[in-house]
Amino acid sequence: MAASKAAAKPKEKQPRQKAAAAPTTMKAAPPKDTVLLPARLQADGAELAQSVPSLRAELTEVFRQALETAYPSANIEPVVAQTNEPKFGDYQCNNAMALFGQLKGKPDAPKNPRAVAETIVAALPSAEYLADPPTLAGPGFINTKISSRWLGTRIQNMLRNGISSWAPRLNRTRVVIDFSSPNVAKEMHVGHLRSTIIGDTLARTLEFCGADVLRLNHVGDWGTQFGMLIQFLAEAGPGGLTDPAIADLELPQLQGMYKASKKRFDEDPEFKERARKAVTMLQRGDAEVITAWERICEASRKGYQAVYARLGVRLEERGESFYNPMLPGLVQMLMEQGIAEESEGAKVIFVKDKEKGPPLIVQKSDGGFGYATTDMAAIRHRLQDEKGEWLIYVTDMGQAPHFEAIFAGAQKAGFIKALPSGRMPRLDHIGFGVVLGEDGKRIATRSGESVRLVELLDEAKLKCKGTISERRQISEEELDKSSGIMGYAAVKYADLKNNRTTNYKFMLDDMLSLQGNTAVYLLYAHARIAAIGRKAGIENIASLAHDHPVEVDHEKERALAMHVVRFPEAVEAAVEELMPNRITDYLYDLSEKFNGFYTECHVVGDKQQTSRLLLCEATAVVMRQCFDLLGMTPMYQI
Repeated sequence: MAASKAAAKPKEKQPRQKAAAAPTTMKAAPPKDTVLLPARLQADGAELAQSVPSLRAELTEVFRQALETAYPSANIEPVVAQTNEPKFGDYQCNNAMALFGQLKGKPDAPKNPRAVAETIVAALPSAEYLADPPTLAGPGFINTKISSRWLGTRIQNMLRNGISSWAPRLNRTRVVIDFSSPNVAKEMHVGHLRSTIIGDTLARTLEFCGADVLRLNHVGDWGTQFGMLIQFLAEAGPGGLTDPAIADLELPQLQGMYKASKKRFDEDPEFKERARKAVTMLQRGDAEVITAWERICEASRKGYQAVYARLGVRLEERGESFYNPMLPGLVQMLMEQGIAEESEGAKVIFVKDKEKGPPLIVQKSDGGFGYATTDMAAIRHRLQDEKGEWLIYVTDMGQAPHFEAIFAGAQKAGFIKALPSGRMPRLDHIGFGVVLGEDGKRIATRSGESVRLVELLDEAKLKCKGTISERRQISEEELDKSSGIMGYAAVKYADLKNNRTTNYKFMLDDMLSLQGNTAVYLLYAHARIAAIGRKAGIENIASLAHDHPVEVDHEKERALAMHVVRFPEAVEAAVEELMPNRITDYLYDLSEKFNGFYTECHVVGDKQQTSRLLLCEATAVVMRQCFDLLGMTPMYQI
């Protein structure tokens, strides 16, 4: 059925890999029963379950019981947060003012918010981790202080049971994350850095929380562009597509050929026609053309893998070609069920009112398929065949409208169905900003081309070689390994410490600084803690926790212990908000807290040596787990 004149005209192309000029915010307009979500959890926070609850989670539960006892009809969630000023307490419950407003005007209503707070405090059950009775501040803020003895026991138990005992647990176990996604025959550039390492960090964090994560690399390995490249190869050598030299091509050569073939395609009509015939032969499965295509993909794969190896990233390749056989049947099903309709020769899904925006094109007017069709097939496969309970797509912010439409299309098509648990699958597009040069413009070479990612990584490694060589004399093999660990970590951390939705400047010298919030500074901080253990002559410090308590008496001991215990809360925040910088913020603050402790609390040779060594080890254990979540390798000596 043809669309009415008021219908928006369908666009022929919706590029999936195009980078955004600047970050934009996804503005969904879903129906009331939608499961489309922004990059943040629902307000109920129900994604997280707990094995050993975080301290904030335990306090929240205690205040929930108090609220239900004091005001059973209020039906209000506890609001518990860390205090800004430790001298007033460690955590604060901030429900009194809102609850007073809810009760105002009712019979026997409290006189003021402070009276509400007093009633809540009176209803609090006893808890071993509270050092003193809660105190009230201002109009009704309830401040609580945590027992130092309880902090020591909490840390001692973690050292006995391992850091995994502090991992929050997800209510969803099967997670599919789509990230990195370079295009075949094109080298990875700095724009791929963000998707790759943000996706990897989210995957690592969810895996730490017990999720079964499928890490998918949705590479651009299919489409009309392969026709011109294959035809160019066929005409480039004396052997055509059977020329043995094709098998030895490397990614930089392929990219050069891709640019040359594109130029010829645009300027030579006869070559353009031959390239289109090559596409047809590829789609029909011509053996010679398929072999050439496979060689192109393999050469590209080797190039990508060299970058992934540097970054320590694991991915399972599942490119556009994987879904290609599914596309005709998908479109037929959508048409037969009335989900898609014809509009100006194309087959489309109107995910909004026809007057309010362009439709989702599932088959172009020339009969071809585009990115939207492939992504619709992918989302169906990930939900139905891979049994995904949570799908996450990590791309630049500019693609938010595309994924908004894809999610809405999948909803309309009935792909998003209740799980066996009764919960609905969750879908998220995780957008990120642009990498800028020092001039504040999108980072590029002098010729205006995108900067090769491998060049940036190699430059970071080279600079770290110089830094390490100035401090220690080590073998060339160890120097090469250490400089790689430090250089790659520096590039990763400098990206991840930013709010992912913002742009940031790529300034390599700042990334490699020994001062401030950098990976290099944090790696040195960890190495300093490791040196304390060597100085004490104790090989396995954690084993001391089986027989010795962690005593938290000094002010700086307490500040450090409190921050160590708050590690699960940082993980919770990273999962709830899908923001890796929650981990980096916590990690940097941890190193600062440790520096304050080490400056004022003597460790080796002190009468509190064993307890303080255990506190040092707990700090190091948590630091190493943070490094692991961020894809960094710890260094024990620099």
